[in-house]
Amino acid sequence: MSTDHSPAPETSVPTCYRHPGRETYVRCTRCDRYICPDCMRDAAVGHQCVECVAEGNQGVRRAVPRTVLGGRSPASAVPVVTYTLIGACVAAYAAELASWRVVWEFMMLGQGVLPDGHVGGVAQGEWYRLFTTMFLHQRGGSFGITHILFNMWALYAVGPALEQVLGRWRYLALYLLSGLGGSVLLYLVGAPQDSAVGASGAIFGLFGAYFVIGRRLGGPVGPIVVLLVINLVITFSVPGISWQGHVGGLVVGAALAAAYAYAPAARRRLFHIGAPLLALALLAALVLVRTAELNPAM
Repeated sequence: MSTDHSPAPETSVPTCYRHPGRETYVRCTRCDRYICPDCMRDAAVGHQCVECVAEGNQGVRRAVPRTVLGGRSPASAVPVVTYTLIGACVAAYAAELASWRVVWEFMMLGQGVLPDGHVGGVAQGEWYRLFTTMFLHQRGGSFGITHILFNMWALYAVGPALEQVLGRWRYLALYLLSGLGGSVLLYLVGAPQDSAVGASGAIFGLFGAYFVIGRRLGGPVGPIVVLLVINLVITFSVPGISWQGHVGGLVVGAALAAAYAYAPAARRRLFHIGAPLLALALLAALVLVRTAELNPAM
């Protein structure tokens, strides 16, 4: 009795889906296609092919680099905001040299008669003076060019470190609100006709912030204390300096820095957004009250 043996079934050897000429028995754990060693990418379990890895990376949200205080780390180490502020002040000073009109049209003034004869000032609705004055500097007079030179040196010396640790928008908010705080204090306690120019309020705000943040991070604060004391002595001993602008900027800058530096980690973003907005609202309310006092008929 004879037995017929059927032929063995033909089996095909699996090959890489990207390289058909390469035999392999390894499958992608995500798409189940065969992959050769050149196409394998290590995964949490097994291997994945290059296409699956690329698709997975598209759905991954990369963490945004943050500074020690929670600000967004600048993409570049160049202090862009600081340099921009310096450039704006220098450009404004050049405009002042070209025309005195720039000074009396944009300087801080509560209420008074301008050289062209009309009554102007913050009380007359020219609120922009509260901001524009921090980009102007004394032209001639007892200080001359040293006014802008010292302020720009101070901004260059202190600004980049604060910009790096705070991130750009927090730093810019601190600078502008400090300058605004100086203008508002002058508006509140000074005579209506008192005028002032200079970035000193904003600079004092940076001094205060540098001290607060330095203490919070455990850094050396001795040099900034010495610089601050010297400048406060000059502020109250030299005639013609607006102490209100300096003190107002110092208080606002230190207060905002405290909110930035000591905010609870779980609510840091809320504090960092809320504090500048609260400061702006408070300063605006004070301006409204003072304006109502100077214009009782309104």
